[in-house]
Amino acid sequence: MALPRQHQSSFTPREIEFLAGNETITIIPTVKLPKLDFIQGTIGPFQPPLKSTVPVWLALLMKRNNLCTVVPPEWLTVENLTSKLEDEQTEPEFSQLPFRYMELSHMLLEVASTDIPNAEQVRRLLKDLRETRQAKTRLGIQSLDDESLMMNNMSLMEINEIRPLFIRAFNEMRKLRQAEDT
Repeated sequence: MALPRQHQSSFTPREIEFLAGNETITIIPTVKLPKLDFIQGTIGPFQPPLKSTVPVWLALLMKRNNLCTVVPPEWLTVENLTSKLEDEQTEPEFSQLPFRYMELSHMLLEVASTDIPNAEQVRRLLKDLRETRQAKTRLGIQSLDDESLMMNNMSLMEINEIRPLFIRAFNEMRKLRQAEDT
């Protein structure tokens, strides 16, 4: 499939979600299952009510088939997200969140929202957090120079969103500096 030119230098959100599927998460199986053999290795056996750590893609597949309960990550709580949102609103730096927090939270809320306490409030906090971080990103781009972009603790999805703009702006500033030096 041919992508529009402006998207060729970045991943699609679905591709980024696919990459995030290999992150691990804790589940509580609801049925006893033997070891499962996959290309990436063997996972299991699963014995309720013992917790197991599995790739997110497997946790979501098992959840869709009612074979497990997903244990939400520590960072995906109302308390933690409220704290991060307050940090974002008061601190000049980006608050530290998992590198793939946007993709993981989207996938978990889509499939396992019943396992996440206060899922609707978590959704609202994530939306507010995203909007606050986007505003910070716009401010950071205003201070762009041709050597670096100093915005630490950005997620993969956030980096991917600004990549096409940054690449074009960086190249133009580099050309201007080269013309200035000659």
